Amino acid sequence: MGDVSFDRLDFLYMPSRDVAGDLAFYTEVLGAEIVFAIEAFGTRVAQVRLVEGSPRLLLAEHLEGDAPVLVHRVTDLDATIAELERRGLEVGARFGIPHGPCAEFHAPGGQRLAIYERSRPEADDRLAGRQDFGPAG
Repeated sequence: MGDVSFDRLDFLYMPSRDVAGDLAFYTEVLGAEIVFAIEAFGTRVAQVRLVEGSPRLLLAEHLEGDAPVLVHRVTDLDATIAELERRGLEVGARFGIPHGPCAEFHAPGGQRLAIYERSRPEADDRLAGRQDFGPAG
């Protein structure tokens, strides 16, 4: 069997019905730091940091459903997808995130997972500090 190599869990991409309200909860109640809060293309996405070095928490209005998507980094997205498909996995939508190309899939129990190739590391610098909206309060 070929190798599937997940580098690390980078993002917890969490659905939010009210990103500004969630920002207030994370910052005012839990003491998180706002990394960015972007409003574009008819939706809001924000990243908060609770603990340095942990996976990034992304709150996203456009993400459907109630379950978060666990986004793992891989070295080679196409090769990883090819190996997962060879093993019988049905890879779902392919899309882009600021850090690079991404693909989502589901575990049999309904968990949502995604893999991405970090081809645009400069996205961190470009997004950091951008705040198009703030916490509701």
